[in-house]
Amino acid sequence: MKKYSGIITVGLLALFIGLIISVQVNTTQGSDPGGLIPLAKAQGLEAELKKVRAEKEAATQRLIELEGMVEDIQKKKAEEDSTLKSILQEQEKYKMAAGLVEVKGSGIIVTLDDPVPDEFSDGYSYLMTNYEQLLNLVNKLKDAGAEAISINGQRIIATTEISLAGENVNINTIPTAPPYQIKAIGNPDTIEATITIRYGIIENLKKSGVRVDIVKQGEINIPRYNGILKFRYAQPIVEEKQE
Repeated sequence: MKKYSGIITVGLLALFIGLIISVQVNTTQGSDPGGLIPLAKAQGLEAELKKVRAEKEAATQRLIELEGMVEDIQKKKAEEDSTLKSILQEQEKYKMAAGLVEVKGSGIIVTLDDPVPDEFSDGYSYLMTNYEQLLNLVNKLKDAGAEAISINGQRIIATTEISLAGENVNINTIPTAPPYQIKAIGNPDTIEATITIRYGIIENLKKSGVRVDIVKQGEINIPRYNGILKFRYAQPIVEEKQE
């Protein structure tokens, strides 16, 4: 009976987490007006957006707390059930691959900053107007075997977008600006050698005047992805059992 009560408790907590995510998604979607709007309305929407973001942060924090409670219950039950323990270990691997858990390990930190301003500067940020350089660097880090990547605290996952939006570069819909601190967990020597190869991404950035700093570290912490994963079109394929 104790076994079933634990499963029921986990199920109820998971349901509660799902409700929080649902409310968060619906609230965020409802705040996107689209199109051109008057200044007064824009200011009102900006205030509403700040409120929604604050609510999102509170909901995310509560979600993390509930996930911690679920994990504690699962670990206790796993001590009594070897099958459940095996399932949870596999689940943890998939969560790490998806960027849904905070990770740590050896790796490299690359800091990029705009060229030093001079009399010919037009006031624009080189890195922001050439944000595709961030995409190129992320791809090179992946090629080098980086297992987890973040830019200015934003975890890079399969659905992450890096795009110019007004006067900011949005990463996971969060506005960012230089300097950009890129963290990558993996073999530090391999990653450094890959991105600093002759005629490679780092050399090209330096030729453009971008200030680059590269540091190898024995332990780097990279945060979890704190957005909402929602698939509108992709559906899992379920094989039908043959009778």
